[in-house]
Amino acid sequence: MRVEAAAFLAASPEDAWRVLLRWELQPRWMHDADSVRVLSTHREGEGVRIAVRTRVLGVPLFTEALEVTSWDPPRRLALAHRGFVRGKGEWLLQPTPHGTRFRWREEISLPVPVLGELALLAYRPFMRRLMRRSLANLASMLARRG
Repeated sequence: MRVEAAAFLAASPEDAWRVLLRWELQPRWMHDADSVRVLSTHREGEGVRIAVRTRVLGVPLFTEALEVTSWDPPRRLALAHRGFVRGKGEWLLQPTPHGTRFRWREEISLPVPVLGELALLAYRPFMRRLMRRSLANLASMLARRG
């Protein structure tokens, strides 16, 4: 399943990047994250591993394992989903005259044939709404800082 959302951020890509990569503070803006922990010894660059306690329909249901697979500050961050949920996520930051265009893409699957695909298909509209709300939270957070 693929889902994408985008938003304008009233901050430079460098400032937005700094806020995005405050791993443990991501639940302040990321609507479905209950908590985030860094598992690797390093916090920046490829190979960073994080554990995200994830809410599904508002309930913390599982902890998701993610690993940074591409690190290109302040333009692009790619993560691999390495737990029950499989796939990849990507954050793209493009400078604009008055801030940053931020795009968030997720391409995920579940290891349960057919049933997993059906579950994700049903969940897709909720996930898209969560991503949009998260980006609105992020935009608001960055606007207050400015």
